[in-house]
Amino acid sequence: MTDAALKPDTQEIVVDEVFPHSPETIWKALTSGELIARWMMPPTGFEPVEGQNFTFTTKPAGAWDGTIRCQVLEVQPNKRFAYSWKGGDEANTGYGSRLDTVVTWTLSGEEGGTRVRLVHSGFVLPKNETAFRNMGEGWKTIVPRLATALGNDN
Repeated sequence: MTDAALKPDTQEIVVDEVFPHSPETIWKALTSGELIARWMMPPTGFEPVEGQNFTFTTKPAGAWDGTIRCQVLEVQPNKRFAYSWKGGDEANTGYGSRLDTVVTWTLSGEEGGTRVRLVHSGFVLPKNETAFRNMGEGWKTIVPRLATALGNDN
């Protein structure tokens, strides 16, 4: 049996958007707790420092209390920002099932703005099918909100 056959089938969500803002301005929206609260949800204990633990709180389900536990994994100012995204409970199926994923933001300057690429990886299928489907749709509406959080800053 090959190594690939032993690994679970994982999927990722990818959202790619171009904003009329500088990478430095987009970086602020990704790494300021106050701004994150404007376009996604309020983080608790957030600091853009590798190793920092923080949480988000969403709708609980079954044995899961609704807490998303995150840890900052990578900080490359104005270029790349990554954090773990863990939640759910083994006892749940569907919404609220155990989730152990990674959110990675990559910024690249372009003429007239910045390309923002979100990759939310590590969804184990079929176990995380509900989260993969719901979050896939959710990120498509959340990522464009970065511009709303920034207002007219460039």
